[in-house]
Amino acid sequence: MKVYSDTKHNGTEATEFILLGLSTRPELQPVLFVMFLMIYLITLTGNFGMILLIKFTPRLQTPMYFFLTHLACVDIFYSTNVTPQMLVNFLSEKKTISYTGCLAQCFVFVTLLLTEYYMLGAMAYDRYMAICNPLHYSTKMSRPVCVCLVTFPYCWGSMVGTMQVILTSRLSFCGPNTINHFYCADPPLLMLTCSDTYIKQTALFVSAGINLTGSLLIILISYIFIFTTIMRIRSSEGQRKAFSTCGSHLTAVTMFYGSLFCMYLRPANERSVEQGKIVAVFCIFVSPMVNPFIYSLRNKDVKQALRRVFIRVFCKVEKSSAPTISR
Repeated sequence: MKVYSDTKHNGTEATEFILLGLSTRPELQPVLFVMFLMIYLITLTGNFGMILLIKFTPRLQTPMYFFLTHLACVDIFYSTNVTPQMLVNFLSEKKTISYTGCLAQCFVFVTLLLTEYYMLGAMAYDRYMAICNPLHYSTKMSRPVCVCLVTFPYCWGSMVGTMQVILTSRLSFCGPNTINHFYCADPPLLMLTCSDTYIKQTALFVSAGINLTGSLLIILISYIFIFTTIMRIRSSEGQRKAFSTCGSHLTAVTMFYGSLFCMYLRPANERSVEQGKIVAVFCIFVSPMVNPFIYSLRNKDVKQALRRVFIRVFCKVEKSSAPTISR
């Protein structure tokens, strides 16, 4: 069903869009609902658990875990921006999203995407300072510096998100209103407009290219210096410890940027949109879900903090279940 309203341009304008989702087969909808609900619950549990663990563990009150807290927050909102609407659509016949809701989803998505770019860059810079300048680490990575490094990604992401949404809002959607995706993404959305998309396509491609390569350049330069410093360490034990502090971050960066290069640095057409669905699932759902486990399973401090929490909880349960002896 197409829903239109009259506009001042003597045409019709879409007031809502239909999201085709991952699959149009009715028998798969309940299965997909359960699967993505489980992924979402694991994502919330893992990231909220990481935030609380860092907050209430004095040993984890360091710049690295300060950035990790914000990365977990970004992952929570990043997944929440898409998942609830998607879950509703799995079980409803009317798989629609309003025009305003679509623009809002685009804004939040771009904002959080760019925030994660530069948050990972800030974490790489933090590792560079810790390994290459350990004597000046506490002064160079002071609380005000960390706050500034965290604030920039949010502000820059919001600015770019606002610019992209303004450009999208200037387009006219007077044709079909069916989006071949499970959320309001720019590439499939641009295929529905009856306006000239040259400016929007150029802005999207330039923004994706600059921010992807810019943030990745920060990470690469940081790790060039890190690896150079590590190779100068004479003891193999010292090298192993230095590499272990970077392993989890490098794993998260590889997963995140690998999927993004596949998703955005391509023209908007039917084939790229279909391929983009698969890549988007990995980027939006899988990456936020596994990030807490990557940082916890490969991090000695986090594993020790988790062990202490489990021991404390186990002791409380054991004490409460122990029989009382009456005198």
